[in-house]
Amino acid sequence: MDNVILNYYSKITGLNVSRETCNELESLISMILEKNKQINIISKKTCEKDAVRERHIIDSAQIIDFVDLNSNTTTDLGTGGGMPGLIVAIIMKKLKNSMKINLYEKSYHKCVFLKEVSKKLKLNTEVIQKDIFKLNNIETGTVMSRAFKPMPIILNLVSQNFKKYKNVILFMGDKGRKIFNDALQEWELDYEEKKSLTNNDSFILNIKNIKKKN
Repeated sequence: MDNVILNYYSKITGLNVSRETCNELESLISMILEKNKQINIISKKTCEKDAVRERHIIDSAQIIDFVDLNSNTTTDLGTGGGMPGLIVAIIMKKLKNSMKINLYEKSYHKCVFLKEVSKKLKLNTEVIQKDIFKLNNIETGTVMSRAFKPMPIILNLVSQNFKKYKNVILFMGDKGRKIFNDALQEWELDYEEKKSLTNNDSFILNIKNIKKKN
């Protein structure tokens, strides 16, 4: 493992990333790039290792201080190629935390990929090939959503389909501020936010209570 790469992962706030964890994250990058030749896991624009490391791995890992570590499960909505779910699962393994990461994804081919990665890296995940919008009374700890659906849809989904949850983590892009401000007109939210490590115009939201305004 190159020290340059180790230093790169040191950008993840509050997490002393071990060499073993770095190796697993690098293995994940290789598997993503290999599978991307067959199915669309990530955009062709970010198909270089450095770009994947910055745009997807570091971007996903930066939420770790918002994840509730005392719950039995964490849920990733529409995980796609496993961002952020697989990255969080790798970090949980590093932390020796037994929490299971539930990966919801409708695509059969992406689910096959998620299972392959989970098996190879011995991750504590459950791949659920179901439409999350058709499920009810879901119970979990943290809910994560990255590049899945717009914020208003996620807020509706969590408030209607989840029976119990601790918090909701949303990745907000360069247009996220307006979307967030608009959402505050409709919803009462207890939240905190932090600036993204990977994009000056992006931020992460950690929402603990969601209530529709009358």
